[in-house]
Amino acid sequence: MILWISLLILLGLLLFVVELVLPGITLAAIGAFCCLVGASAWAFVDGGLGTGFAVVGIIVGFLILLTALFLRPRTWNRVALKTNIESQVQPVAIEKQIEVGVQGLTQTRLAPMGKVQIEGRIFDAKSLDSYVDPRQPVRVIGYDNAMLVVQPMSDETESMIN
Repeated sequence: MILWISLLILLGLLLFVVELVLPGITLAAIGAFCCLVGASAWAFVDGGLGTGFAVVGIIVGFLILLTALFLRPRTWNRVALKTNIESQVQPVAIEKQIEVGVQGLTQTRLAPMGKVQIEGRIFDAKSLDSYVDPRQPVRVIGYDNAMLVVQPMSDETESMIN
């Protein structure tokens, strides 16, 4: 009897540690709970009140000890990755890459956003007031965050005439 109760307690504590180390493994938590409650119930049934309360006390003591041990920062420092990443991704601002007034060709339909090819490179772009079909000439008229604002060349010439 004591051997089986001890094995249930050890299995329950092992599953509890698995749950502490890998949170979200609900099966481990449920298994730990079942093993520890089963060991306690078995101790109460076969050993009486004294043995049952002793087993519950041992279980609670080990749970508190394991929780305190695994929640210490020093414990996690032993297993944590200590590589510092020094590099940064700082893209060049779109304003420094393409100037206002530069002409390009739409690669996809701007409805109102899409892709534009300018000087052999592809950029995200948007049209302010109209849809622009693919392979149409456009001119850069501004910037919006990391996106070019373009105007179809035909709209520009029409606005100059009026």
